[in-house]
Amino acid sequence: MGAFYRKTLAALLCLLAGSLLLGYACVDRSYLHTPLLPARDGVLPWHAGTSLDHKGAATTIAIHEDRQRLRFGFRLVPSSAYPFAAADLLFEDRHGKPAHIDLSRYDSLTFGARCTPANTLMVSVPTFDDRVSRRNDLLSYRTPTAFFACTVAGTRVEIDLTRLETPQWWFDMFKLDLSHQAYKLDRVPKIAIGSTFQSPVNIASTVVIDALVLNGRDFRYLYALAAILTVAWSGFAVWFFRQHAAALVADVREKLQKDLPFVAYQQLSLEPHRDREKAAVLRFIATHYADAGMELDKVVAATGVNRNKLNDILKAELGFTFTAYLNKLRLTEAARLLSENDALAVAEIAYSVGYANVSYFNKLFKEEYGCTPKAFRTACAN
Repeated sequence: MGAFYRKTLAALLCLLAGSLLLGYACVDRSYLHTPLLPARDGVLPWHAGTSLDHKGAATTIAIHEDRQRLRFGFRLVPSSAYPFAAADLLFEDRHGKPAHIDLSRYDSLTFGARCTPANTLMVSVPTFDDRVSRRNDLLSYRTPTAFFACTVAGTRVEIDLTRLETPQWWFDMFKLDLSHQAYKLDRVPKIAIGSTFQSPVNIASTVVIDALVLNGRDFRYLYALAAILTVAWSGFAVWFFRQHAAALVADVREKLQKDLPFVAYQQLSLEPHRDREKAAVLRFIATHYADAGMELDKVVAATGVNRNKLNDILKAELGFTFTAYLNKLRLTEAARLLSENDALAVAEIAYSVGYANVSYFNKLFKEEYGCTPKAFRTACAN
């Protein structure tokens, strides 16, 4: 069994190391960090666009050419009730056509923002709502929004995409209940960064956005990890039990073969010994080992050999003490009976070889053969 346990330990260590490496890789990949700058080089390509208020013809906005950053300038003119200007990140497919992007795996948007003059801006993420939205009519899309302060020195901004608020005007426009605040970011045509009602008017404003990154978790990697580890460790468990059973059978057969010379009636009582005392001791034990009351004093009384010499004989001849030798004989005979006779119960065999206590017999048998008598019988039957 030693070789089996060494093999099992090596396999266990390899599986554990593989599990740790795979776990690290999957957990690392489950964290999503998707840069949106430069515009067309990322995983989610987009092109810049602009949005203005409907009646604010005097309001202007311009996107400045800058590959590494999003730079735009605008001037709000209060010619309408709500002057508004925004720079849009319009998502596109690989053919350059407008596309809806699934952002549901992302939970935050981070970026650096610098404004001249200082400003309060908003980030909106229009998303298609099955109840009212119409393709190519962005005004009908639900528009969850968040606000952030932007300074001349620059500000690091983190927008929680799970806690955006849909503006009231959108509910009023479609006569929807204000309590229906839940939204999905599974069909997003753009991300807009623009002015608010607190933005300065009649002043040229400049906004610079850099390090624009979507952050989130892709739990598919964790689900895949759980599935792979379940299969791998279950396979290891099945392999272990099958191999353990096979190794146990081989070990039992090896021990049984090795212990055949100890079968009492086959060998020990028939072997000649030049020393009469040795012969008398071995013969008496071999023929009376099944006596439940067998003890050292009985052997001494029956053979006339004193206790010390009797133990010396057993040690020199067989390498056992009296008790160890007696148990060896009994257990070897029990093993033979278990392997050859399926009709006898374990308790019957225990009594027949000299054990009045079945639990004690089971304990000694397991210490000797590494398994219970029932398991031993099953292993011999395979």
